[in-house]
Amino acid sequence: MACLAYLFFFLTAIHIGQRNNLTIYLLNEQNMFIIDAHLDLSMNAMEWNRDLRQPLDDIRKREAGMNDKPDRGNGTVSFEELRKGNIGLVVATQIARYTAPGNPLQGWHSPEQAWAQTQAQLAWYKAMEDEGELIHVKDLRSLEIQLAYWSKTLLENDSSDKKAIGYILSLEGADSLITLDHLHRAYEYGLRAIGPAHYGPGRYANGTDATGKMNENGLQLLKEMEKLNIILDATHLCDDAFWQAMDHFHGHVWASHNNCRALVDHNRQFSDEQIKILIERDAVIGAAFDAWMLVPSWIRKKSTPREMNCDLEKVIDNVDHICQLAGNTDHVAIGSDLDGAFGREQCPYDIETIADLQKIPLLLKKRGYADESINNIMHGNWLRFLRKAWSN
Repeated sequence: MACLAYLFFFLTAIHIGQRNNLTIYLLNEQNMFIIDAHLDLSMNAMEWNRDLRQPLDDIRKREAGMNDKPDRGNGTVSFEELRKGNIGLVVATQIARYTAPGNPLQGWHSPEQAWAQTQAQLAWYKAMEDEGELIHVKDLRSLEIQLAYWSKTLLENDSSDKKAIGYILSLEGADSLITLDHLHRAYEYGLRAIGPAHYGPGRYANGTDATGKMNENGLQLLKEMEKLNIILDATHLCDDAFWQAMDHFHGHVWASHNNCRALVDHNRQFSDEQIKILIERDAVIGAAFDAWMLVPSWIRKKSTPREMNCDLEKVIDNVDHICQLAGNTDHVAIGSDLDGAFGREQCPYDIETIADLQKIPLLLKKRGYADESINNIMHGNWLRFLRKAWSN
């Protein structure tokens, strides 16, 4: 059914999307269209061995008693919950870190193994497309088709037709790109955004908890990304690499999942100066939901969301801080990172599943945000960014 729907909308989607602008995606305050710019779907499927097609309760029950991963039995994401939350477009990752000898972080022991892992993740995305669960969004045309398709199925309220969730493919950490030729291969299969670093030292750039500028390979990566019009994801770049990237990369920049250092003082977060330069670059920053990024003094595996008073209001605090620095609501959105190696045990306590992102519009309204601003934060800013980036 999803494939037939896409054929039907192929000729009319762009006209529909332009004619109705963003209002077509807002059914009511309780069912707003949402874009989430950071979900590790394939990691959960291939490394956590979660079948995201199953009801979330079933996924949790199957993990009962398991302790090999930090969030077993506490996942928040499934395809069903994404649909319940009216989350019709996501940025979905490939992720595979290379760890050199002596690096204590978990990862693969060669770039070739890391590349192979990303290809397994790609195969899973393709399998989910075959099942009608996902649809790959990689250019302006497929974006507008997805928006028109999702809107029409919602307006018809046809629960019998499983809606295909749009996904934009992003690479979190570039270690798996064995050579720049692999970057070109990845672009051909639909990769549209890259964060050069993740945690620690990387092959192209240093990330969270590391220091130091990019090496020559990293600078060449930025140059080739710019030629291919691949979005630079500034998330996880260490401060040295961040400022170097801002000087050397002249393409489109976003930060898929990042919060504010002024609220939680850690190098994983952006300083006000970093946020301001991103605003100058017309970037959008996705607010992340990991509890240790939301409340100071979080202790992993000991703190709990309720005892630390970690709720969605803390996410709104970060959203509001960015809006105050910008003087508008054009540069912040949602990049939840839910189930990015954490679940209910380490996210706002008023999140039971990812569908609870629908609670955010009311919280923003209580803070005094106007409807247009709420639309911007929930989906409009990401759409404006993508339309600009992909219209080149």
